[in-house]
Amino acid sequence: MAFLPLYIPGHKQLKIVIAGGGYAGIAALTTLRRYMPEAEITLIDPRADHLKITHLHETFRYPFSDLLVPFSQLAQRFDCRHVQGELAIDDAALQQWQQNRCLDIGELTLPFDYLLIASGAQSARIAAKESVNVFDLEDFAACAGAELLGGLLAADEGPASCISVIGGGATGIQFLFEIAEYLRRQRSGHTLRLIDGGERVLRQFPQGFARYVETRMQELGIEFYPEVRFLGQQADKLLLEEKNSGHAFELPSIMSLVFAGKKPDNRLATNLFGQVVVAGHAALGNIFAAGDCAVYQSLGSNAMTAQSAVRKGKLAARNILRHSGMLKVLEPYLHRDIGYVVSLGPADAVGWLALENNVVTGMPALVIKEIVEAQYDLLLTGVDTYLV
Repeated sequence: MAFLPLYIPGHKQLKIVIAGGGYAGIAALTTLRRYMPEAEITLIDPRADHLKITHLHETFRYPFSDLLVPFSQLAQRFDCRHVQGELAIDDAALQQWQQNRCLDIGELTLPFDYLLIASGAQSARIAAKESVNVFDLEDFAACAGAELLGGLLAADEGPASCISVIGGGATGIQFLFEIAEYLRRQRSGHTLRLIDGGERVLRQFPQGFARYVETRMQELGIEFYPEVRFLGQQADKLLLEEKNSGHAFELPSIMSLVFAGKKPDNRLATNLFGQVVVAGHAALGNIFAAGDCAVYQSLGSNAMTAQSAVRKGKLAARNILRHSGMLKVLEPYLHRDIGYVVSLGPADAVGWLALENNVVTGMPALVIKEIVEAQYDLLLTGVDTYLV
């Protein structure tokens, strides 16, 4: 058993339930197993496989199966139990779970000493009236990009037109450039267009990101319509509205791929140690939250990124163990993101490292991306190379 500072184990074998098998849940699982090999851990997730969701854009060149790790395999590797299901979470349920120290899922009743909620955040969906041929991240989470797009293009018997990508955030940009490369490999006559409500792409990042990406878009002949709202997609045209003037207009388009980010609502508030706080009540001592579903009241990063999710999951796991021990001295969440990389196809990327204004592009950015991805792949095998 590895040494965890400020943790003197009690005598009880803990029963721990982790609700959510994404980045935060897996990080918590590996951390718990590292410091308490004898813990009885149950992992709840509606899927049969852990999905490396930040790689979905790569399924235009790699098999979808490369992104899946069966929970049965993880359960065997980390000596835990996988229950396929999903919790309905609200304030009343949280207080009941804290009081009863057990929860019901399907026909099962799961007693626990600690519950960690790492259920993630849902993708935002744009309501588009009377729309057809509109797809979003959930569609790509069920099918490889090459298979989905290839099937749609094969079924389209009309003349070459345009494919519209809605959303100029990190996910939209990564899909945009992968699709551009896919169309080039397929020698397709279809063109690409990006629609975004902001005045530039990647608004959450330094200006240097947008300059580099928009230059690359121009080189690839990708149209860009900034400050425009997506209203809907009909059989062969896109319905749009200028954000400032309200002027509605149409453009030719055979499909729209919508990447509207994640829903910021229904996130759980926690204290700076990761314990869930229900409005009007003190922190729930035995219920923690981590990942995109959790907003930590601390100086640490609450960005909805895999990097922050992993750090929250690891910290919550450490604090669960400390809370169960004799000292009960918990660790505050202080993690700040140390970099971020946006992939621009198989051979290019843009990112920042250490300082947000330290923008790196091309091969250096790709190297950073490969290192970060290798680090998480090692974690899935039980090798933890994260410093904190």
